[in-house]
Amino acid sequence: MVESLGKIKMLRSPAQPPYGVTPKDLRELMVFRGQEGAAQLELLGGIQVLCEKLSSSLTRGLTVDTKEFKLRRDTFGLNRIPKVAPKSFLRLVWEALLDSTLIILVSAALISLILNQMKPMENEDDETHGWIEGVAILVSVLVVVLVTAFNDFTKERQFRSLQNRIDCEQVFPVIRDGETSHIPVTEILVGDVCQVKYGDVIPADGVLIQSNDLKLDESSLTGESDYVRKKVYHDPMLLSGTNVMEGSG
Repeated sequence: MVESLGKIKMLRSPAQPPYGVTPKDLRELMVFRGQEGAAQLELLGGIQVLCEKLSSSLTRGLTVDTKEFKLRRDTFGLNRIPKVAPKSFLRLVWEALLDSTLIILVSAALISLILNQMKPMENEDDETHGWIEGVAILVSVLVVVLVTAFNDFTKERQFRSLQNRIDCEQVFPVIRDGETSHIPVTEILVGDVCQVKYGDVIPADGVLIQSNDLKLDESSLTGESDYVRKKVYHDPMLLSGTNVMEGSG
């Protein structure tokens, strides 16, 4: 089982009663790893005291209370990473124009147009059609830029739509009022007792309160290729986004 501390990104406002721990305390706690993490947890009084400070229970989890949940969200924030504003179409057009090949083509087209205006015309056809080559290159570049920007714009919208759907549909087992219920990951609160097992992705930064030979793959965050064995009194810190490879907790 895991005592949820939420994602580090969400910790922003000072704690309010009845909580005996601040977002800053939780953020500083999650910096430590291994035995240092266990020692730092003991400085806060241990997992039992931390749970009490968060107005939670190791066995029953949070008590379902709409008003208290709102206060908890206002105090500690939501379990989600703030979304970056989508790029505008004009921004994507500008980024497409920064391609080195297109810059060379535009430069060549402009040079061609300038030289066409500067050099003396040997016949009437040169004066009439000499600019066509430069303009044709510019038109081709414009088409490539618009198509590239449109494709990127479409892909970004599709990705955001898919991500929003995943956030809404991904559920996780938590203990509330002594009963297990499945809730969307984005609704997990600081103080929730979460159940993790093989194949799960840790939904939020948290502290281990019970382990059954739990091993995690933390390579995506720490670069450590070996699985990390998690123990309550040795390495209790669990990082959001890491994968459960063995055991449960």
